[in-house]
Amino acid sequence: MASEKELFASVDALLEEEPHLPPPAERARLREAAGITQARLATALKTTTQSVKNWENGRSEPKSPRLDAYQRLLNGWAAKYPAHGAAPAAPTPPAAFSAPSASEVETADAPQAPAVPATGPARPATRPAAASRRPAAKKAAQHAAADPRFPHGPLAVLDGDGSAYGVGGIVLDCPATTIPELVEWTLRESGLGAAKLNRYGKDSDPLIVLTAAAAVKLGLPERLEGHEQRRSLRLPEDHPVVKQVAKAKWQLTQRGFGPWARIYRKAQGRERQCVQLAILSWDALDERSWPGVSEMEPADIARVLGVYATRVITPRGSTAVSGLELMTALRPPTKAVRDEATGNWVSGYNSGSLGTEPMDPAPPEATPEHPVVVNSGWKGGFLNEEAYQWVRSVDTLTDEECVLPYAVGLDLNTAFLAAAARLTVGLSAPDHFHAPTFNPKIPGSWLVDLSHIELDPRLPSPFTPDGTRPTGPAWYQTHTVAYAQELGYDVHPIEAYLRRETGAYLDPWHDRLKTAYVDTLADLGVTKDLDDRAFLAAMEHHKQNDPALAAVLSAIKATVKGGVGKLRERPQGKSYKEGETWPALQRPTWRPDIRAAVISKARVNMHRKLNNMVKMTGLYPLAVLSDCVVYPSPGDSPLDFLPYAASGKPQPGGFRLGPTPGLAKQEGVQTMLWAVDLMEKGLNPARHIKGGDAVLDEGE
Repeated sequence: MASEKELFASVDALLEEEPHLPPPAERARLREAAGITQARLATALKTTTQSVKNWENGRSEPKSPRLDAYQRLLNGWAAKYPAHGAAPAAPTPPAAFSAPSASEVETADAPQAPAVPATGPARPATRPAAASRRPAAKKAAQHAAADPRFPHGPLAVLDGDGSAYGVGGIVLDCPATTIPELVEWTLRESGLGAAKLNRYGKDSDPLIVLTAAAAVKLGLPERLEGHEQRRSLRLPEDHPVVKQVAKAKWQLTQRGFGPWARIYRKAQGRERQCVQLAILSWDALDERSWPGVSEMEPADIARVLGVYATRVITPRGSTAVSGLELMTALRPPTKAVRDEATGNWVSGYNSGSLGTEPMDPAPPEATPEHPVVVNSGWKGGFLNEEAYQWVRSVDTLTDEECVLPYAVGLDLNTAFLAAAARLTVGLSAPDHFHAPTFNPKIPGSWLVDLSHIELDPRLPSPFTPDGTRPTGPAWYQTHTVAYAQELGYDVHPIEAYLRRETGAYLDPWHDRLKTAYVDTLADLGVTKDLDDRAFLAAMEHHKQNDPALAAVLSAIKATVKGGVGKLRERPQGKSYKEGETWPALQRPTWRPDIRAAVISKARVNMHRKLNNMVKMTGLYPLAVLSDCVVYPSPGDSPLDFLPYAASGKPQPGGFRLGPTPGLAKQEGVQTMLWAVDLMEKGLNPARHIKGGDAVLDEGE
């Protein structure tokens, strides 16, 4: 029997315990009854909106002194707004061992991305019995899954102690000690994967992300070392792990065992047998695309990748690779069709897609080392549809411009994504025409002389990436030639390579990425209903509101640029010789003409806005780099020079502020004199203000 001293000690311990808060759903109910938003509550408690969401979802709990203030507020609301006919609620178990129901997740705010506790979810109290090897996971996660076949979401981050952190705060118990065991567990027991994005497509294979500790535990080196870029390194074929994979009758893709390794067996019927691995310590997550993610805790990494997988696609490699994979996932090359002769269902072409076979480009659309060019001896020139990199001549600056104290950079939100909307591209092979009549509705490449067109030297030429005037006939994509016609000039093509079958191939890709971008910005507090001043204030601090979601936003932007760039991936490696094929040419998505169409349209859109700004304000830019334009300004904000109507609304046709792709945001502010000094040195102030943003390279 316990002694009196022991009993009193136990009672004292209960008295000293932190007070229990009401259940998460009740916290949300009380806040909504008081008419207070999550953002306003976060401001009052000196915390983030995401923390409030986590408290109301049961994914984390506040700590003192914030806990005491929060409880006092909830008690006050409870007295004012009692639950009608509701019995007193029982205390909930700690958030680490339970997950919210679907009703608890809903709040007055916009739907939120998957979240995890601020300190990371705790491990289950006990491991499952070795005989069953079933995952120990939060029950509520099964209700949140969109597809019952994949109750635990699209991916998990595996740590060295066997904890596999999934989306929504779940923790699975993975007993695997080798890579083959991990693959078997993932396919048979983990419940990971994602449903196809198109009715004719394929389900996304599960992704397992390995921390450094997990990689070492599974027999992999913590780091890959070598003279090559780390993303190009692979395990040697005689490495024990590679031998284990082969001995277990699994296969690696031709890319081998690198930072993004795919392990598979031939599909059995409709069931795919494939697992994607990503090794964090091998630089699987590029810092430029996923800033800070590799250094996060496993649960937070799962949250970041889970949001991306839910809104974009389960990562299959770099963001460039994922961007390209998303195109195919949304426009599968084949679909089931009935064979009229036999009555059987067979694989047939899916209308609007790029098909299953690679297609040779027209010679001017190819790169100089392409077999089409080398084998034909082509000397007729090439398309040069690239993003702007232009700086205005110092000689054209006026005294009025030189005395303005600021240069303000405007960055268009995902300008290349906006250019992909309703973009008609070719779906068939190019046909060659001599002296054709120009038709702006036909996608292709046109040899035209635009050198006679004289435009204001204070603006970049819309026909060249460096903004200089053309010097003679050159190859242009349809949008560039159509813009010359829009400006009032006659165009007479000398020859052309055109495509008869056309379609808006990128439309679903644009729609999904636009929604992902806008929704993620909204979660960071940058919403469509903000006025311009509030929008700029929100953009200034949005990355600090939630670094995890800020990383998702960065990855979405990188997916756009990398995906477009990968349409013209060039050969890699020192051993390559001109005229040889390279792996990217075997893809139906090696389409430099589509890349040229996106960039051409984006550059034309930029010039149209520059032109309209001159008409509305008389202002000329100092420089343009890719999707960033720099203007002289009397103040340090774009509000000091952007055109507004008497009603206070932005003038249509010019640059407008807002979160939607194609609209502007303030990228940076520097002094006008510094910008002029850079120009005198032959440097581009836009590049320095913007920080050297990548210009649609060919991906990774």
